[in-house]
Amino acid sequence: MGTSQTDMIREFDRLIRRDPGKRGLIDSESRFGPLCQDHLLQAAMAFEIGATQVVIITGFFVPHTSFPAAETDGPPGAVLLALILEACGIDTLVVTDALCAPVLTATADAFCYPRSQLAVLDPEQPKWVESFFSRQKISHLISIERVGPSHTLDSWRSQSADQGAATGVFQQRVPEAHFDRCHNMRGEIIDSFTAPLHQLFERVHEFFPAAITIGIGDGGNEIGMGSITWTELERRIASEFSGLIPCRIATHWTIIAGTSNWGAFALAAAVALLHEQADILFDWQRDAQLKVLEFMVREADAVDGITKQREPTVDGLPFLTYMQPWEGILSILSR
Repeated sequence: MGTSQTDMIREFDRLIRRDPGKRGLIDSESRFGPLCQDHLLQAAMAFEIGATQVVIITGFFVPHTSFPAAETDGPPGAVLLALILEACGIDTLVVTDALCAPVLTATADAFCYPRSQLAVLDPEQPKWVESFFSRQKISHLISIERVGPSHTLDSWRSQSADQGAATGVFQQRVPEAHFDRCHNMRGEIIDSFTAPLHQLFERVHEFFPAAITIGIGDGGNEIGMGSITWTELERRIASEFSGLIPCRIATHWTIIAGTSNWGAFALAAAVALLHEQADILFDWQRDAQLKVLEFMVREADAVDGITKQREPTVDGLPFLTYMQPWEGILSILSR
């Protein structure tokens, strides 16, 4: 990979590392330093050799709204990434659970991604993990804006070098009733609305020992954030529930962005650049992206995860603000 490509991908990373919603992970970097530095670059490079099948997990259900549905962050990034990988000659499958399936299906239709390459998993079925993996040939497993379970005392201990007095701090911030539970950014347990698809990440190496795992998130409660210690996330997350929110599931590479869609868009652009397929990215400029969001809302009642409203916005951002990193990436590629 040439130096210019490396520099461009690092520019992509800088563009998505903005925190207009003040979630804390990126906003805190000026005080505490960068998180997961160069993980976008390393994740993109991980597709250069031996990418046979990429499975992408997404979907974050928002229950307590006038229109309970999956949010607009996650599926657009997942499907656009899948389209770009397909253009690079890599087979893809996009996966979710039953509650998030309508929004993911609408997103796929909006992008003209084939429904035959969507899968809806039912963890109520016996041996569902074995059944799913037995039908795949996975080289990469990716999560985009998919909530995962919180830490337990054991998972915290596995990360912590200094367990003395700090044990009491962890136990105070994370009561046992909140161990191994999925939380939203308000500290609410949402397990009943979240199928345990994180188990795919816990068990993938039983079936595919060489598989590369990638997590993309923006708040700290997503699959992949276990790559960062609970202590580090707890001090950065801008919430009174910062102890409950960190997810314990780690991935090889963790991409942090102001919205998870931005992280997925940047990874798509980086992979396209390395595979000399960047031209396809220009099919998805501002108007096309807006039409996708509008279609998701109209056809599947997708909601903004922050405002909880049925509207074609992402994480409460004005659309033009939401588009800025993507348009910046396209501008870099136009040089």
